[in-house]
Amino acid sequence: MSLLTRTEQALSTYFAQAAGVGAPPSLVAAMRHAVFSGGARIRPQLCMAVAAACGDDAPELTNAAAVSLELMHCASLVHDDMPAFDNAEMRRGRPTVHKAFSEPLALLAGDGLIVMAYRVMLQAGVQHPARLWALMDNLTHGVGLPHGIVAGQAWECETSADLGQYQRAKTGALFVSATRAGALSCGQSPEPWAPLGAYLGEAYQVADDIRDVIADAAVLGKPVGQDALHARPSSAQALGLEGAIAHFDHLIDQAADAIPACSYRDLLRQLVQREAERLVPKELCQGYFEAHANETVGHVRAAH
Repeated sequence: MSLLTRTEQALSTYFAQAAGVGAPPSLVAAMRHAVFSGGARIRPQLCMAVAAACGDDAPELTNAAAVSLELMHCASLVHDDMPAFDNAEMRRGRPTVHKAFSEPLALLAGDGLIVMAYRVMLQAGVQHPARLWALMDNLTHGVGLPHGIVAGQAWECETSADLGQYQRAKTGALFVSATRAGALSCGQSPEPWAPLGAYLGEAYQVADDIRDVIADAAVLGKPVGQDALHARPSSAQALGLEGAIAHFDHLIDQAADAIPACSYRDLLRQLVQREAERLVPKELCQGYFEAHANETVGHVRAAH
């Protein structure tokens, strides 16, 4: 079974169990809309891949940890898309939750997914109380203060922010939690796996900055030009587009090199490289630079 198939099956199973019977139908539908709308599922796949490298002796706990990470990620997207933040109309090629279900239900859906993430972990961790404590603590570090995704979104509300600190919190923190969770679900030390998550998480945020400049909204599945519109910290703005692409490539190399020696090292390297090409396709970058070079030549000719 592929990591993606395992992720989707676990998400479906644990979501249904945690939602239970009798909840407000519109709220459950809004939560489903947020979770089951595509997406790369890279965070849960990372968790599962690291667990496989560490023996994966409690697969039900690994699955729960992976699902909890994805539920937290989806919750953050729901809130990030709302009018108070990005006011985005599309996500993953579909209407955002507040557009499809209303702002009140979007707010409740995001809150509900956060609580569901902890419920999934608690229910699966009954047989492994020592591991459960470590996994819960790990998840709170990735989500809360001082350096989790909540802090990352809050940095956008400050008058100034350190770019690296912002990126490590908004995106990197949950990636670190994902790689650490894979080890913790097996009762192994998470520290050797943290650098992989840190480098890959930062690369994801840099890629998001790049795609916000060069991608088409129809291809990306969400609005572009949002960093400039909302005056958010951006690698593309701070380093220039070529500098941001070079920085992204360097982070991907660092992520691949950070994978500890294990029997699954090649698998993890392939996962990293596959994501790198999906995030910032070379053809997309080349096409953007060629198009803008042609525009520049056209402007020069018109001026003469």
